[in-house]
Amino acid sequence: MIAKTSKDQTRQKVHSRIRKKMTGTSERPRLNVYRSTNHIYVQVIDDTTGTTLVSATSVEKGKGIKGDKRPTGGNLSAAKEVGKLIADRSKAKGIKKVVFDRGGYLYHGRVKALADAAREAGLEF
Repeated sequence: MIAKTSKDQTRQKVHSRIRKKMTGTSERPRLNVYRSTNHIYVQVIDDTTGTTLVSATSVEKGKGIKGDKRPTGGNLSAAKEVGKLIADRSKAKGIKKVVFDRGGYLYHGRVKALADAAREAGLEF
């Protein structure tokens, strides 16, 4: 009998292949995306020191994602809000250029919406 691999196991394999080729430096950190069914999470990571410089999620209450009336995390509008939020926080820390790490997900839907919103808000990648 052949063992089946789940979608998440396949995504993790793709992500590890991507990570072999890309690293975030202090001059150009890595913008990492994690997408769950209900929420979306983003971190700006400096891989040379192994530290998270900035992060934003659709789970946060009252920190820029429309307070209590925020959209649910599993949709395009929440991804756009998180993209704007991560760009604003990155610019406040002096980060203008990043390397985009899609986390093994396909570049469409919520991942694309987040990336487009971050670009519109001033991040370069």
